[in-house]
Amino acid sequence: MANAKIQGKILLDYGSGGRASHRLVNELFLAHFNNPFLAAMNDAALLDIKGPVAVSTDSFTVDPIFFPGGDIGSLAVHGTVNDVAMLGARPLYLTCGFIIEEGLDFEVLERIVVSMAAAAKEAGVVIVAGDTKVVNKGAADKIFINTTGIGEVITTPPPSGHRAAVGDAILLTGSMGDHGLAVLAQREQLSFSTQVKSDAASLNRLVERLMLEVGDIHVLRDPTRGGLGTTLNEIAAQSGVALLVEEDKIPVSAAVAAGCSFLGLDPLYLANEGKFICILPEEKALAALAVLRSDPLGVQACRVGEVTAPAGTGTVGRAGQVVMKTRLGGHRLLNMLEGEQLPRIC
Repeated sequence: MANAKIQGKILLDYGSGGRASHRLVNELFLAHFNNPFLAAMNDAALLDIKGPVAVSTDSFTVDPIFFPGGDIGSLAVHGTVNDVAMLGARPLYLTCGFIIEEGLDFEVLERIVVSMAAAAKEAGVVIVAGDTKVVNKGAADKIFINTTGIGEVITTPPPSGHRAAVGDAILLTGSMGDHGLAVLAQREQLSFSTQVKSDAASLNRLVERLMLEVGDIHVLRDPTRGGLGTTLNEIAAQSGVALLVEEDKIPVSAAVAAGCSFLGLDPLYLANEGKFICILPEEKALAALAVLRSDPLGVQACRVGEVTAPAGTGTVGRAGQVVMKTRLGGHRLLNMLEGEQLPRIC
């Protein structure tokens, strides 16, 4: 895959800002990310956005950099596109910064860049600016990528973690834990009877359909690091409400359930990169589920719970708590994860 001009290993010279850097930018990044904003080769991109703007930035250090269902490049696009979309925005532009360890094979870098370009094209976003630094061998682990996403807010008021309201339905777009277990299995060279693949995908087009065809979406969140359990706790705390979810309604694939049982992990705290939580008025739940299930990224969409009033009004849970109704019919708190169940998962 390596082109004729740059081959072999990435050298410190490629991050120097001199001719070697220019060759890397022109022969690799511009070749795959090419668009008028980037081709202008200015220190910043001049963008034209009218109205409210959503901005998100994230850094990706996933280990290993290639895993079933994706790689660090596509993940960097999907993750930031999704974060922008969760604010009710249409992602338009990305910037990307690369920190590359000296000695990385050029073919590996090119494979990552090609993957990023394909993911950006699929999501309908343009990479308009970037930066490359090369650090001494041992000062980084192969490659780290930072992406910033910019989008135009297309709904008023936009979804927010503060807007969950008593009586709202809690929807989930699919099974939990696929990304976290897929990365762990690749890292530790574990094999299961059925291969677990990352669910990483850009969700912006599905989110936009949901907002335009259903509307009045109160909360959108993608349960990445910390998984579903942690993300629900964040929403409960932000909105000052209690959330009640039902264990037997939360989808978990047989492969993930078996892998978690073997490893002693809880799938509700594993990272996801292609699913989201939607909280909206109960009367709109069926319409939302119909939209979600009509898309390949939402075929498993289901209602998993509801937003309840704080304690003292005859409901389960206090403000800021997440309560799970177990398969046996009892109730237990679904607490926030204390630390990182699996490090370097995104």
